[in-house]
Amino acid sequence: MTLFKQPDAPVNENSQKSGPMTGIRIIDMTSIGMGPFATQNLGDMGADVIKVESAGGDIFRHVTPQRHAGMSHAFLNINRNKRSIVLDARTEHGKEAILRLVATADVFISNIRSDSLARLGLDYESLRAVNARLVFCNCYGYSEAGPYGGRASLDDVIQAACGMAHFEGIGQPAPRFANTAAVDKVCGLYITNAISMALFARERSGKGQAIEVPMFECMVSFMLLEHLSGLTFEPPEGPPGYARLLNKFRKPYKSLDGYISVVPYTDEQWRRFFLLAGRPDLAESPQYKTQFERSSRFAEVYGIVEQLVAQRSNAEWIALLGDADVPYSPVNSVEDLLADPHLNATGYWHHVDHPTEGKLTMTGIPVHFSDTPGTIRRLAPNLGEHTAEILAEIGMTPAAAS
Repeated sequence: MTLFKQPDAPVNENSQKSGPMTGIRIIDMTSIGMGPFATQNLGDMGADVIKVESAGGDIFRHVTPQRHAGMSHAFLNINRNKRSIVLDARTEHGKEAILRLVATADVFISNIRSDSLARLGLDYESLRAVNARLVFCNCYGYSEAGPYGGRASLDDVIQAACGMAHFEGIGQPAPRFANTAAVDKVCGLYITNAISMALFARERSGKGQAIEVPMFECMVSFMLLEHLSGLTFEPPEGPPGYARLLNKFRKPYKSLDGYISVVPYTDEQWRRFFLLAGRPDLAESPQYKTQFERSSRFAEVYGIVEQLVAQRSNAEWIALLGDADVPYSPVNSVEDLLADPHLNATGYWHHVDHPTEGKLTMTGIPVHFSDTPGTIRRLAPNLGEHTAEILAEIGMTPAAAS
């Protein structure tokens, strides 16, 4: 029996079960990637996310490809389960609307720098005076406690700052960025965790609090858990950098007809891999039998794997490794993932009809709860789509909030 199988029914207005964040209202003044990804995660889990936008809208609305102005692929993918309201916080009525919303909210989140929020009168002290139970989350490049506080930042900048570009460039002609918005997405998860924990703390104390989620510090922690390496010790026991991840043979290996990742890890997995590859001598070699011995010769042993993989096709390796409990995967393209039998069997992909953007393919909710499942209740909103609706909830009209 599969406990968590999801049907391909993406937009569920009348779910019999509510997500764990149901009843939580979030005022979201973030844009681009990090903040919107975090608030979409919380919205997927039931939160009422009110996305506050300027008249120009979130800048991510305006990248390509897109079918209609202001509804880009990127915006559609990280802004579902939200309502959009257009407000200008610099005007008297716009600010009043935000303060009224804050009075009804559990969470206020912004990636506006602290000095700018203070000038708008939307800093933590000002909002706490309106709602003492408010969880206030500010996310930006660098902690305000240090000399970099207030410095402009983006994903690529923090990849350079935190060491990611350095480590990605090892064995390459120069430092380079990861080909994904790694910082925005990782920090978005830090934000989701931080807000969830602050709400849990509030359930015990009855009090809200301020949270700072700085991209630089989060990503230094993320990168150096393994790459601090020998510098963990005082005095050092070796250089920085985890050798297994940095050796030149750690890569998808070329088989007879494609590329495949094969990564034996435990002692038993290595033994089984060598036996399946027809090399019992390597399975019994003292140099490769234990994690301790292998860890001093990662490049050597991964080089052997490269040579062995090259002798068979992907299909042959999949047949050999399928029941051997040795981690493996062919290298998938996006097209491969869309057709992937596992993802389709679990109902991961959702095919939806957006009211203005037509037929779309969407990623699903990867985390499953048996009693409080997440749901996709709304598709990404058009700019200001819910302005009148939300203002009515706080006793205002669109004209009064302009």
